[in-house]
Amino acid sequence: MAETGPTKPRVVCCIGDIHGYITKLQNLWTNLETTIDPLDFQSALVIFLGDYCDRGPDTKKVVDFLINLPSKYPNQKHVFLSGNHDLAFAAFVRVLPPPVDGSEFSEGWKEYEGNEQREGWFKGDGYERMHLQGRRWGGTITVKNNVAKGTQYKGSIYDAGTTFESYGVPHGSADLVKGVPDEHKKFLANLVWVHEEDDVCIETDDGIKHCKLIAVHGGLEKGKDVKEQLKFLKARDTRVPKVEALSGRKNVWDIPEELAASPTIVVSGHHGKLHVEGLRLIIDEGGGYEDRPVAAIVLPSMKIVRGRDDLTT
Repeated sequence: MAETGPTKPRVVCCIGDIHGYITKLQNLWTNLETTIDPLDFQSALVIFLGDYCDRGPDTKKVVDFLINLPSKYPNQKHVFLSGNHDLAFAAFVRVLPPPVDGSEFSEGWKEYEGNEQREGWFKGDGYERMHLQGRRWGGTITVKNNVAKGTQYKGSIYDAGTTFESYGVPHGSADLVKGVPDEHKKFLANLVWVHEEDDVCIETDDGIKHCKLIAVHGGLEKGKDVKEQLKFLKARDTRVPKVEALSGRKNVWDIPEELAASPTIVVSGHHGKLHVEGLRLIIDEGGGYEDRPVAAIVLPSMKIVRGRDDLTT
């Protein structure tokens, strides 16, 4: 009986923040399809790292594209992570899971109420039972310029104006709840806050390395027990008004030290840059900027693939 060779590592594509840019997403997908061996692509694990909405003009078309992937590529496995923008969108259209302890979302407003006036939190129909991030997302920010980014805010602190418009309603309108199709609400309701894979391969100078992989939009917090963090993220505990693993910055940048014992890839989007250092992968070259590409990293090769408006890589 002939011996079988080693199993070829499964291709994993981790796709960074899309932010409503449908043409960039379509062109990235085409570039992935032409870059990766067809059989490998058809059976790939594709992890979307979150932030599908806001900033770009076509959130509705982006969500349609993502919803249709499983039927078009039935042998792929698709993982859709929630970004901080998606959590806020889900909060506004009332599809976040309720707090597990039966408390009201309004309990979470108190910690941040000093920002309410500047951020112009949403006060329209249904605001009384809305998660903090939904109110911030649908609000009207009172300052025009985002100094950190050198851009102007698009409606709210989240730049959500373009998302409202893509569904045919003006920014801040409570009518968005009716304007978002049920299948889009279901998509938002089902987004996961973290995803784990036990055996993902990467190419290194010493050959193929087998690793665990943790995918989370912002990253894992330093100084907090990783098991507790993963438990919290899997439970999607909405009692917390701001989820650091989805919206944090410096405190979620590095791989927690306790994961050093066994090789663990931590892959995220969120940070508005492309950063590949060892097993810490941050794939957000686009950052929601009009002039930057949407990027992906392909494992095990560690190849970066990009999608721009003009189909170039």
